[in-house]
Amino acid sequence: MIRRYFFIQGVVQGVGFRPFTYKVATEFGLSGFVKNSSEGVQIEVEGRVETLAAFEETLLTTLPPLAHIDTISSKDIKVVHSAAFEILQSDASSHTKSALISPDIAICQECLADIKKEGKYHNYFATNCTNCGPRYSIIKTVPYDRKETSMDAFVMCESCQEEYTNPLNRRYHAQPISCNSCGPKLSLWDNKTQAQIQTQDIYKSVAELIKRGEILAIKGIGGFHIVCDALNDEVIARLRAYKNRPSKPFALMCKDIEQIACIAEINATELELLNSKEAPIVILQKCVNASLKLSPEVAPSIQRLGCFLPYTALHHLLFEHLQNPLIATSANLGSEPIITSKEDIEKKLSFVAFVLDFDREIINGVDDSLLQVIEGKTQILRLSRGYAPKVIKLPFKSEKKILAVGANAKNAVAFVIDDTIIVSPHIGDLDSLEAFGFFERTLETFKKFYDFEPETIVHDKHPNYVSTKWAKQQNATLFEVGHHLAHVYACKAEFGLVGEYLGFSFDGTGYGEDKALWGGEIFVGDKRKYTFKPLKLLGADKAIKEPRRIALSLLFDTLRLEEVLALDLECVAAFSQAEIKMLHHAHSKNLNAPSTSSIGRLFDAVASLSGLLQISSYEGESGLLCESFYDANITKCFDYTLEDGVLDMQIVPHLLQNAVDKQELNSMFINTLAQIVLDISKVEKCEVILSGGVFQNKTLLELIVKKLKDENIKHYFQETTPINDGGIALGQAYYYAMHTI
Repeated sequence: MIRRYFFIQGVVQGVGFRPFTYKVATEFGLSGFVKNSSEGVQIEVEGRVETLAAFEETLLTTLPPLAHIDTISSKDIKVVHSAAFEILQSDASSHTKSALISPDIAICQECLADIKKEGKYHNYFATNCTNCGPRYSIIKTVPYDRKETSMDAFVMCESCQEEYTNPLNRRYHAQPISCNSCGPKLSLWDNKTQAQIQTQDIYKSVAELIKRGEILAIKGIGGFHIVCDALNDEVIARLRAYKNRPSKPFALMCKDIEQIACIAEINATELELLNSKEAPIVILQKCVNASLKLSPEVAPSIQRLGCFLPYTALHHLLFEHLQNPLIATSANLGSEPIITSKEDIEKKLSFVAFVLDFDREIINGVDDSLLQVIEGKTQILRLSRGYAPKVIKLPFKSEKKILAVGANAKNAVAFVIDDTIIVSPHIGDLDSLEAFGFFERTLETFKKFYDFEPETIVHDKHPNYVSTKWAKQQNATLFEVGHHLAHVYACKAEFGLVGEYLGFSFDGTGYGEDKALWGGEIFVGDKRKYTFKPLKLLGADKAIKEPRRIALSLLFDTLRLEEVLALDLECVAAFSQAEIKMLHHAHSKNLNAPSTSSIGRLFDAVASLSGLLQISSYEGESGLLCESFYDANITKCFDYTLEDGVLDMQIVPHLLQNAVDKQELNSMFINTLAQIVLDISKVEKCEVILSGGVFQNKTLLELIVKKLKDENIKHYFQETTPINDGGIALGQAYYYAMHTI
């Protein structure tokens, strides 16, 4: 007879790990206990040596669906002759909090079955169990107990209490457990009069409003969606006008996989993601001959659709009365964070006609995650619901508490605690007071989770980033990491890479080591060895919104003013002669015309030169349009030069000798970028890292991956962390850890 103590860390709270342990221990006839602590889970078991070995093996190999073990340690302790195995109350006495928070998870099949049969969960919109439902969005601090969540406001009925306290029930210690008798209540509101609408069947009433062309706000796990009928041209046009969103694609929530298959192509990996417990938005290729005719207003001018499936009981119950897919876009304004309260819908989104609300508070707002599939691998574009908080393990322990505050766009923050980097869900662009407030609230949330006060803050080198300015106001040691190295190190962090790699860091713009704007950088180890020829941003930030200015800059680099004026190009025709002369003067005298080596801005230039886009309405629009005109049958490339580490594509010389062909120009540009990556990879003979927002371009990345595979060049691009600026905080944290700890 022996007694053994286990200490387990990972995602092991709020995921059914304790009842699972109880069940395994009792099946093996062991005595002892299991309990949560603020650092993880503690287990003591007593029995025969061989039985304990079998218990440990079962514990590691048959985990509950949402559980994940990062570390497990054990030691033999004194036998106390326990009578039985028990689940004890959580222990919050530890001075160190490090228990990991589970992300919010889509409703499971068992709970879906519960809402369809008679009983207390019949048609109940908030049905959940230990295998599904809200987690991060409702928690205040660890350990994950009901009193530390927004469910603390709801007293369990006798039936729910019985399930909650039964270790053999799948709702044992499911903190959001509730039912029609004791849980949160749905309510439907007229957003103009703020009057509550009384109805006998709230789901049917909401569906009827959608069918008649109304725009609604519907509360989800981590915030509100703005919802309308995806087949109704008029209502989507109204929504675009209200949100000042002329062409950015909207996400679609579809009734089921069969409905998605009517509008988009789905491969095996995409199907798995759509059906996964995380239920992300997955970017798919539009069907050429779709059997369901969506409104062209959903995703104009591009060949991609972002689709996802219902992920709460509420969504499923609504779709019992709906046949059409829904526009389901985050409820917010501009660069502001997702709205989490009915009161903010009333104040900020007056165009919303009706609001479907419920009275469980969202503690931590969290957006839908956004993914796509590249050569059979996932690529995360927005790390949020279902996937975050995200945990990356370090190969060593940090003595310090480190905070990395990320970039200004697509911001997320990262925390280093012991041997773990924890990446927050997507926060967003820090361009408004509301967004900055969300940034600060997210920091406070994680500080409260882990009693975390940073000793070192790692930030970007850009002095005007809001995150950098905030860092410099704090009472902590500061450390700078270059934006583009942070991209490379984010990929290294995900795969646990150390040593020197050939790193391609391509994005829109970021602050370089020489205080210039970078964006097309190639590193060997930590040293930038290659870059792209800089082009001038005529009008500075204005040029980022107007690709025609960047196209003119490219023309001015090669041609005289008279030659530019004589060109029959849309980007030239978009300005008066006087304006072109003024811009040429600014170009020649460097007046409000900062230089950048950005590949993202080159995409803008090509989109403008080929007549696809002169004024951009959303970030990345030029890249999506270039993809739409890519022709795999065109294999030609532009000539390019490489002198003193500077790469220069000969785009304008090609234009002077050839008529503008949208497909040819965009295909050649993407082909040339891929060829440059291959050529330099063959010269440097290093394993390759691809990171930065430009590699969100599916066509480009897939072409590069194919070329590298054909040459047997080992390569990495991020799969479970954001490849765009959402990964900067992770890269900052990993760079600091690798260089100073």
